[in-house]
Amino acid sequence: MRTLDDLDVKGRRVLVRADLNVPLDGETITDDGRIRASVPTIKTLVERGARVVVCAHLGRPKGQVNPKYSLRPVAARLGELLGQDVAFATDVVGDSARSTVEALQDGQVALLENLRYEPGEESKDDAVRGEFAAKLAGLAELYVGDGFGAVHRKHASVYDVPGLLPHAAGGLVVAEVEVLRKLTEDTERPYVVVLGGAKVSDKLGVIANLLTKVDRLLIGGGMAYTFLKAQGHEVGKSLLQEDQLDQVRGFLEEAGQRGVELVLPVDVLAAVTFAADAEHDVVEATAIPADREGLDIGPKTRELFAAKLADARTVFWNGPMGVFEFDAFSGGTRAVAEALIGSEAFTVVGGGDSAAAVRKLGLPEDGFSHISTGGGASLEYLEGKTLPGLAALED
Repeated sequence: MRTLDDLDVKGRRVLVRADLNVPLDGETITDDGRIRASVPTIKTLVERGARVVVCAHLGRPKGQVNPKYSLRPVAARLGELLGQDVAFATDVVGDSARSTVEALQDGQVALLENLRYEPGEESKDDAVRGEFAAKLAGLAELYVGDGFGAVHRKHASVYDVPGLLPHAAGGLVVAEVEVLRKLTEDTERPYVVVLGGAKVSDKLGVIANLLTKVDRLLIGGGMAYTFLKAQGHEVGKSLLQEDQLDQVRGFLEEAGQRGVELVLPVDVLAAVTFAADAEHDVVEATAIPADREGLDIGPKTRELFAAKLADARTVFWNGPMGVFEFDAFSGGTRAVAEALIGSEAFTVVGGGDSAAAVRKLGLPEDGFSHISTGGGASLEYLEGKTLPGLAALED
């Protein structure tokens, strides 16, 4: 895979596919982690005299122009982080994009409007997607793929454009791939994976693949209740995927056959309703009252999970242990994070809600070996799937 060092960028227009898909409250960015992660590659290109054209998506506007998903606030924040103005094109490949790019001087940066305003970006039709990719590629002379959070998508800006321009992987993508290889090749043991989040169905493939690789698998979050139900326990009104029970029973059986220690919650915070101020009690995970729903792992489980992480040499964590957005139910996620901070293990936070939780809880990001910018991409890599965006950069 070629890197920035393989490109002569001075005085040339470089199209950078970044991942700037940040949460917004109106026009206010509530978590700028992905923007900050994109800065090093952009800054390197600026320092080397490139004319940098950044493209990215935000949300799901479904091929329609929707001000709700405009990248304009992102352009302002990117400029603050770079310490220079970032020109903003009000379209993707139209008149504004062309004039904005043409006006760039060496070391300057422009950001195009949301790629997903264009139907061709996500089209399943190769011809439609290819036509849009040609227009996008026409804005630049070189391409740098640095949007790791999108490399599992077969989208025009990720998959098709690299085939039209001399290309290389940005520093962020290179770093992410190096980390994922450490999680899949010659991994130092004990290797422990912590999975949380809402749904088992979101992680079927990765669980199946990890059962062949890990020593210990800790399951928390909403998905834990389907595991508990599969063991025959009452889970009350907790999140449950009835259609996944047979699959989960298969996982439990396979874990036993392979000698993988699969650890489930032993107690939970059971609430009367799904609300930040909901009345709740600590109950045994095997006997959740019928009128209650589990919203976080309990104190005994927090201690148990911390103990199961204590001797680990490699840890991958993806998914919160509870509804961390509610302070009353954030303790389990905090406990897992704190067990990893400063650990002697190689610790990877697998993007998405886990990374957001670290920042929301005010925990030190440098306390972990790596915080990924791409939850979905990380999971698909660990599942053993080919990621189209990475394949395109390797060609």
